[in-house]
Amino acid sequence: MDTKDIQNLIDFIAQSGLDEVSIETNELKLNVKRYGQTPVSSAQPVAQPVAQQPAPAAPQAVSTPAPAPAPKAETANYLTIKSPMIGTFYRSAGPDAESFVEIGDEVKPGKTVCIIEAMKLFNEIESEVAGRIVKVLVENATPVEYDQPLFLVEPI
Repeated sequence: MDTKDIQNLIDFIAQSGLDEVSIETNELKLNVKRYGQTPVSSAQPVAQPVAQQPAPAAPQAVSTPAPAPAPKAETANYLTIKSPMIGTFYRSAGPDAESFVEIGDEVKPGKTVCIIEAMKLFNEIESEVAGRIVKVLVENATPVEYDQPLFLVEPI
């Protein structure tokens, strides 16, 4: 793992909201901990003495105004498919593949609706509800948080 890979991992963790991550391989032991808003990391080869060096602070996110909340009456009758984990959301199995679901598609419990990649593992996310997809709430290839709403489903 080179310095660029470590920095990319720190940036991903900074965006994901995790407070602590530890990774250990035969070549490297990496601990990343967030104290307040500034992540601190230590990385050292396994066979060498421990030397902690703080990584450069991840860039602070620019504060943007939150979008106006949707009227509750409009979404009150919809079910929500939520993310069961932190990772990167993908609507299809590959860049050239069709999306698992589109707006207007019917879903049943057990139907794959998306993939969430976490630590190089691609996890198929299945619907737990039956209905028709009315809105996709997340852009393709963007980070998602645990329990973040992904799709709105109109019950049938």
